[in-house]
Amino acid sequence: MREHAGYACGAALGFLGDLIAADPRRGHPVAAFGRAAAAVERRLWRDHRGYGTAHTLLCAGGTAAGAALLARAVRNAPAARTALTAATVWAVLGGTSLGREARAVGGALAAGDLDVARERLPHLCGRDPQALDGPQMARAVVESVAENTSDAVVGALVWGAAGGVPGLVAFRAVNTLDAMVGHKSARYRRFGWAAARLDDLAGWPGSRLTAALTVLAGPDRRGALRAWRADGRAHPSPNAGPVEASFAGALGVRLGGTLAYGGRVEHRPVLNGGGRPPAVADIERAVRLSRRVGVLALATTVAGRLAAGALRQRNGNGRKRR
Repeated sequence: MREHAGYACGAALGFLGDLIAADPRRGHPVAAFGRAAAAVERRLWRDHRGYGTAHTLLCAGGTAAGAALLARAVRNAPAARTALTAATVWAVLGGTSLGREARAVGGALAAGDLDVARERLPHLCGRDPQALDGPQMARAVVESVAENTSDAVVGALVWGAAGGVPGLVAFRAVNTLDAMVGHKSARYRRFGWAAARLDDLAGWPGSRLTAALTVLAGPDRRGALRAWRADGRAHPSPNAGPVEASFAGALGVRLGGTLAYGGRVEHRPVLNGGGRPPAVADIERAVRLSRRVGVLALATTVAGRLAAGALRQRNGNGRKRR
């Protein structure tokens, strides 16, 4: 039980660390992983699913294995174990940076400076900013805040509660690989297939928890639940759909539709079609909702880990008494 309490303390400290000191501009561990994965890609790349699968297993599996060895090395040192958990949670979470970048675009839009907004938008998503006007950029930011609340916060906390430090690291590695090679460009349609499919699997529990917590924390609970049920499956991404739909319903806005991404135009289904188009002010509302969802996710996952530990301890004591 002490191990689970140590995880809870470390997760809370890491979450607080992300609030106080967001991702540094240089020297971030996730950026270092990305550079290493890119180096491996340069050696392995072939227009073939098998090579892409090898790349995913080598990068994500190797990183998770290293994290497991590190966690094993400190398993008998409670203070070091808690510190490792805190440092890892801080490294894999990106909620504060997400809010910072969203507000930067929102501030530029509010000032009427579309050039600065277009310059900052790629920090949030891969859409072509030159093809977007002000309202379209506001929509892109709200959608990105919604999706990345799951990817950069809730999903990591879910896998951390389930698998400790290796779970945290594995989730972030898979999510980063998907961002790097998982899109449907000519180069990565086959090579990135394994990373995209693995990210879909890894992101499933976090996206559903994000949607549920959005219903709980949103300003329009009924709207969030209604949009999730009606439109969550309409999105081409099995994980972005529930999250973006619930955010759309909670904020009373309409998301989805036509977008330019990676040099191609996509016509996606509309989410919460009865809502109004997103305005600049909705960016701040989305950021605040994302923060509330993140806090609830921390409480939920920590409580779940503590409850599971208590249940296992009770079952173990019961077997001993027999």
